Amino acid sequence: MKIGIDASRAFIEKKTGTEEYSYQLIKNLTKIDISPYQIFLYVKNNSKIDFDLPKNFIVKKICYNKLWTQFGLSLEMKKNTVDTLFVPSYSIPIIHPKNTIVTIHGLEFKHYPESYSLKEKFFLELNTLISVKWSSKIIVPSESTKKDLIRFYGVESDKVKVVYHGTRIMNQESRIKNQENHKFNILFIGRLEKRKNLVNLIKAFELFKKRYTLHVARYTLILAGKEGFGFEEIKKAIQESPFSKDIILKNYVTEKEKDELYKKADLSILPSFYEGFGLPVLEAMSYGVPVICSNTSSLPEIAGDAALLVDPNNIEEIAEAINRIFSDDNLKKEMDRKGFENVKRFSWKKCVKETLDTLLHC
Repeated sequence: MKIGIDASRAFIEKKTGTEEYSYQLIKNLTKIDISPYQIFLYVKNNSKIDFDLPKNFIVKKICYNKLWTQFGLSLEMKKNTVDTLFVPSYSIPIIHPKNTIVTIHGLEFKHYPESYSLKEKFFLELNTLISVKWSSKIIVPSESTKKDLIRFYGVESDKVKVVYHGTRIMNQESRIKNQENHKFNILFIGRLEKRKNLVNLIKAFELFKKRYTLHVARYTLILAGKEGFGFEEIKKAIQESPFSKDIILKNYVTEKEKDELYKKADLSILPSFYEGFGLPVLEAMSYGVPVICSNTSSLPEIAGDAALLVDPNNIEEIAEAINRIFSDDNLKKEMDRKGFENVKRFSWKKCVKETLDTLLHC
């Protein structure tokens, strides 16, 4: 059996959520015995694979910069078809085998269209329609996203398979905080865009400082990630904040830099209006960092009872949740324990096995 995987996003240098998902799936797929099958990885010409591949993995470089999927991958499917094609993120080529499985990560643009440019909304809608129509099976990372697909696109329930993403589970030594850290760091990691609700987070941080710690300069808010749609509004909110000196803006962070941020964080917060999965919630929990996240979309499903859930539109509620964590050591210890138990539900090994089972039985 020949299985093809669109690996075009897996090996880019600066990965965000969907790229990291593709990378981890392929990397962990190499760790299990699938020698009876031929695995074809379709990559862009400049891709560099940084781990060893088994003999049954064959790399196919497709030399098209523009229209890579619809022209380059389609031509490859026409010349050298496979039994099953797996597309880890949205875009299915026009020419594709009957058994084509796609992962749809979330329908954020349907819930909060104002958080996207017209161009982004057009292509997201187009690719989702194509994926729904052309795929034989759809993988989603949460029950929340499955419900959205059924609601917005009328997809049959049995066509959609929920496969949770994985995350690392840190050992105890790696989870020890830097005791010499003289500041209390509130950390957000993700794309710096409107959908992430960062303007409200900045306002909640201001309220927290004014109400609870006006004369204490030890609390900082760190915003780390790539700039996205609506970043200028976020930047303006920081500049106009009376506590701008306590708000640290970082651009894209490497895995090593992310590791250091989590180790020094005292609180992680994801106040998004909508998330298809919400990987930063699990990443923070794996480091023993208490988590506050929104009570919307997939986040309650992923966080379980290990996070404080807040209304993303309620600035006062967010500020109060921040204060609860910093003022209650017993709560922090309990959240640490629950968080570490919660992340055990999610592993890349499990994600790969369930994904492979879907590919083999679509």
